[in-house]
Amino acid sequence: MCGIIGFTGKSPAVPKLLEGLAALEYRGYDSAGAAYFTPDGLRTEKVGGRLSVLASRLSGTTDADITCGIGHTRWATHGTVSDANAHPHGNGRVYGVHNGIIENYRELTLWLAERGYTFTSDTDTERAVLLIDCLYRETGDPVKAMGEAAQRMTGSFAFALLFADRPGKIYAMRRGSPLFAAVSPEGTFAVSDIAAVLRYTRHFTRIGEGETAVLTAEGITFIAEDGSTVEKEYEWAEWDRTAAEKGGFPHFMLKEIWEEPTAVSATLAPLLSDSSFGLTETQIQNIRQIHIAACGTAMHAGLMGKYFMEKLARIPVNVEISSEFRYRDPILHPEDPVILISQSGETADTLAALRLAKERGNFTLAVVNVPGSAIAGEADAVLYTAAGPEIAVASTKAYTVQLAVLIYLAIRFGRIRGTLTQTEADGLLAQLADAHLYIEKALALSEACRHMAEKYRDHKNIFFIGRGRDYALSLEAALKMKEITYIHCEAYAAGEMKHGTISLIEKGTPVFAFATESAVWDKLLSNIQEVRSRGAQVLLFAPASLPVPEDAACDIIRLPDAPEICLPLCAAVPAQLMAYHTAVLLGRDVDKPRNLAKSVTVE
Repeated sequence: MCGIIGFTGKSPAVPKLLEGLAALEYRGYDSAGAAYFTPDGLRTEKVGGRLSVLASRLSGTTDADITCGIGHTRWATHGTVSDANAHPHGNGRVYGVHNGIIENYRELTLWLAERGYTFTSDTDTERAVLLIDCLYRETGDPVKAMGEAAQRMTGSFAFALLFADRPGKIYAMRRGSPLFAAVSPEGTFAVSDIAAVLRYTRHFTRIGEGETAVLTAEGITFIAEDGSTVEKEYEWAEWDRTAAEKGGFPHFMLKEIWEEPTAVSATLAPLLSDSSFGLTETQIQNIRQIHIAACGTAMHAGLMGKYFMEKLARIPVNVEISSEFRYRDPILHPEDPVILISQSGETADTLAALRLAKERGNFTLAVVNVPGSAIAGEADAVLYTAAGPEIAVASTKAYTVQLAVLIYLAIRFGRIRGTLTQTEADGLLAQLADAHLYIEKALALSEACRHMAEKYRDHKNIFFIGRGRDYALSLEAALKMKEITYIHCEAYAAGEMKHGTISLIEKGTPVFAFATESAVWDKLLSNIQEVRSRGAQVLLFAPASLPVPEDAACDIIRLPDAPEICLPLCAAVPAQLMAYHTAVLLGRDVDKPRNLAKSVTVE
């Protein structure tokens, strides 16, 4: 969630730190800061506020002799948003920046206080850095001090640290939270997301779990927990810098919605040409139940995937929020695979769910967007989505590519288990291969969505309803609307409205209804009539060819006529566009909504 960048090399460091932090803004932040070596010693600057304020304060630090520093954007977990709580933290001897949560910080506070330490912030990070300082004073060795500190800390972390008596060096370590190392002709980087340094290099490697990296202008040394040196192979980042820029769009979110056809096509192409995904046909035939663990939008993709898996492959599917899955002692049969879905591949609760499944001996299949991520590295098999970088906090193209992968798996599993004939499976795969064409048609609904956003933007509450798979779609549509517009939104299975929720319907209440599943259209129509009779304003999302009575809805957005297997992918687009246009009209910070972070790397 927090963003980290460090640079040491042969050219000015502060401009690179600020550029990198700007590239990490999508992760969400409320504070920013930097620490760096000057000819006169170690200096730090930090603000409880926007990066532009930090940049203004650092405007005089572009000197060529300032070539080593660390930067940070904070998303508050301990303590309010303030200059004092912003990172870096330290005491002049050591400064550090941190992503993660130190769960035993209260115990560390008491331990450090007994040794004479005082505190200037409310953060767990300050305690961790002072712990490292204390141990460094005892050992005289930064790597040893960091290793001993890691053993004393409970929780997840990624650290980048500067030691005042070790100029020109950055010390980095991680456990649970993401941190990468990268090399360039100008020097070396430590960074939370490789997209932040694509201007300078694409050569990167992941700092391993429990490893410490020592960065100098000449190179990087990696040290394992036992003190041995680790040889690393560097990867090449396929994304170019322009993929993380707006490309003429007013917001990243809109750009990423328009990238969905390409992302879905690029994701499916390798799957349609190579059907291997880690499970043997015998394993697939013996599956009793599939478990899906994910969070937020990825969990909603899992709910939609459940519908297709059960319908096409006749396999029971259990979809759970990762934070619930990991704590409820789930019942996992040895032959049940566990599918983990995460855009970043770093989602803390989903990573913990993965590790729980592996402890139980279950096969784990990851659906992630980032090669080299923690979940990708630890899962038994990985299906990569080809969405490219997703910068806006509200996930859009990640959802459609995840759903496309799950529909693909449902078809393949159905063929292997005999619930689909070869002809049926081939036909469905051919339809799925054309999904990007129907998504392109859905993009043409942008102006209609903007018009509807003008009509409904001033309401304080919006209800979303659907039946079957459209209930899952309603959940995602409501999430998109609430997270970037701040309008209160709730999604309900349409048949449940009469069991309590309909009491909230009054004259003028907006109800957005999705009708992509023809088999339950008549039932949904009855539910629409129930809310209409109580004064609701109904906006219906329905395929162009679906016959809709004139009095069924106040407004209709007509979806492209697509095969039913592609309709959920198409319908996601106007749901996203409705949220986007509403947020713009309300003057919201579309790409960086309040209180949210892109990659949730803490519990």
